[in-house]
Amino acid sequence: MLKSVLTAGALAVLLPGAALAQVADVRFGVMAHNIKVTDGKNANKEDGPNVCLELTFASPEFLAWIGAPKPSIVASINTAGATSFGGVALGWDFEFSPGWRFEPSIGYVLHDGEVDNPFPSNDPRAVAFSNDNVLLGSEDLFRTGLALTRDLNDTWAVQLQFEHYSHGQILDKGRNQGMDNIGVRFIRRF
Repeated sequence: MLKSVLTAGALAVLLPGAALAQVADVRFGVMAHNIKVTDGKNANKEDGPNVCLELTFASPEFLAWIGAPKPSIVASINTAGATSFGGVALGWDFEFSPGWRFEPSIGYVLHDGEVDNPFPSNDPRAVAFSNDNVLLGSEDLFRTGLALTRDLNDTWAVQLQFEHYSHGQILDKGRNQGMDNIGVRFIRRF
C-alpha cells in the first residue's frame, strides 16, 4: 500500500511545474475491489474496498492533437491490505447531455499485489496461495477506466467509475489475471 502511494507521489514530480499549478479537480471515493467484470474466475480473491484519490490537471497544449485529455495522478488504496495501485493517467471528458459526462481514461500504474506464485506447482502451498491472491503477472499494469459523471453544480459532481488493471501481454508475458474495480467518487472542481 505504501509503495503505491509513494509511487503516485514520485510520478507527480515528473509532471511539468505548470501542470501542477493548474489542478482542475480532486476526485475521491470508494471502489468495490476485484469484482471481475471481464473474467469471473478470480472474483473471490482479495477482500476490502479501495479508497481512491485522483488529482486531475488542465490539459496541456501538447495533448491537443489527441483530444486534449487531462493528465492525472491516481492512487487506489485497499483497506484490507490487499492490492493497492498508484500511477498516472490521461482522461477525456465528453458531455453528452446537459450535466452528464462520459469519461474514458487510460493510464499506467504500479501495484503492491502479487505478481507470481512463489511456490512450485507441486507444493501444496501453491494451491492455497493461488486461491487467496490475484496473480497479476507484472509489477506495472495498464489502467483503463470508464466513468459516468453527473454534475451537481459548477463545483461538485458525482461519478460512477469502472477501472480494469492488466498488463495486456504488452508490459509482460505469461500470467495476466487482471483485476476490476467499480465504485462511486465525488469530484471537487477548482
